[in-house]
Amino acid sequence: MDNPILKVVDLSKRVDPGLTILRNIRFDINSGDAVAIVGASGSGKSTLLGLMAGLDNPTSGKIYVEGIDLFSLDEDGRAKLRGGRIGFVFQSFHLLPALTALENVMLPLELSGKSKARESALDILDRVGLGGRLDHYPRQLSGGEQQRVAIARAFVAKPKILFADEPTGNLDTATGETIIELMFDLNREHGTTLVLVTHDAEIAKRCGSRIALKMGEQVE
Repeated sequence: MDNPILKVVDLSKRVDPGLTILRNIRFDINSGDAVAIVGASGSGKSTLLGLMAGLDNPTSGKIYVEGIDLFSLDEDGRAKLRGGRIGFVFQSFHLLPALTALENVMLPLELSGKSKARESALDILDRVGLGGRLDHYPRQLSGGEQQRVAIARAFVAKPKILFADEPTGNLDTATGETIIELMFDLNREHGTTLVLVTHDAEIAKRCGSRIALKMGEQVE
């Protein structure tokens, strides 16, 4: 078997001596997998996702992304690694309010100096059904439309890994289903490794494997 695209080794996170959020987490994720991280509120799911994306530092343990030790890199190094390999969809969208839908999606391509930013952004926005909303600002879009812009932005650079933190948490059922279908379609078409934090058992079932957390510990 190929080397895992993501390898988590004895990962722990404490915020003070009395509060351990994650304890000795370890697993491998292979390229192209769809993995659900499940568990009750407060079990450490979002913390784990943030650590895997290099947005936070662990207290101990290691994470390897395509064999690269994530925490051996400085902030700039991690940002560069994310720029080329990792997309992230947050529950709260994190769109820039002063930019249109099109500009929000073009931004990661422009920041990494990629050519044809406008062309690629137009194409992916069309794919997510927002070809007619290009010049709208986030405040002019519904929650579902904003989440579709966020997914387009995460996918536009064709990341090898997409992290999604409760991507349907703020959406109505029909819109949520559309978003999930879109993520699995893009996962299949591009071979993107999908890692989802979700409390939705149906979404978790659609993933090839699950990582279950309980009070910061991994459970079978």
